[in-house]
Amino acid sequence: MEHAATADAKPLAGPLPEVSGLLDGLPRQRVRTAPAPSSAAPAQSVGRLAGLRLRPWRILPTPTGTPFTFGFAAVLVVTSLITTYASPSLVYALHQGSSTDVAHLIRTPVLVLLASALWVAGGLASPYVLCFLLVLTALERRIGGARTAVVFLLGHVLATLVTEGAVGLGVLFGDLPHTSLHRLDYGISFGVASSVGALAGLLTPWLRRPMLLLFGGMLVEDLIAFTDPMTNWGHLISLAIGVSCWPTVRHWHQAHTKQPTQHHPHPQTP
Repeated sequence: MEHAATADAKPLAGPLPEVSGLLDGLPRQRVRTAPAPSSAAPAQSVGRLAGLRLRPWRILPTPTGTPFTFGFAAVLVVTSLITTYASPSLVYALHQGSSTDVAHLIRTPVLVLLASALWVAGGLASPYVLCFLLVLTALERRIGGARTAVVFLLGHVLATLVTEGAVGLGVLFGDLPHTSLHRLDYGISFGVASSVGALAGLLTPWLRRPMLLLFGGMLVEDLIAFTDPMTNWGHLISLAIGVSCWPTVRHWHQAHTKQPTQHHPHPQTP
């Protein structure tokens, strides 16, 4: 008892911490002090927000990330400027020489099928320009530039051959006038429509369904308006071609994401 009294009588080295929950007379208790403000949690939160932050350059073409889409877009800008500022006679001659009408498809099919995709019907104000930039950029980032070109050309070529083939048959059986063999037919819309259909197969269902409903509904509305039925049917055919490519583009996407990164070997020191 005396020892305890002596211990109690010793002066304290410092004031007791102002905390609650301590038992009197029991030494070596854990002192629960208020946690000091730490910057770790805010830093982690900021890091998460930065990871979720939108990166605008990812949705638009870049020279290194999407070279095919970027180069193609640059060509379309040049041809659209020519359409805007060149003389009407020159513009008509260029469009007529690039047209995939029946007469040109019989004589120079490869040339006009490629050249017709270098022009934008309606110029840079066409909604297909914005669709081209967003859709082909997203598709190229998922499957690569060469495969994106294949999807675009597949819709552009096949839909053109189907629609112009129908025009040729219509002229042959007398349902269409002979001048239909020389109708101007050029633009990127068929290739864009097939790219939309292909990209939809790589998206989650909650993005895929609204995308197809919105774009497909727009094409059906144009067809009902009956202003240019051959072109409107070509858009729907192109969209269906892109949708039919889903197994292939999904395989390409898996192969593209699994491509090993190239490492440069370090020189060995002797």
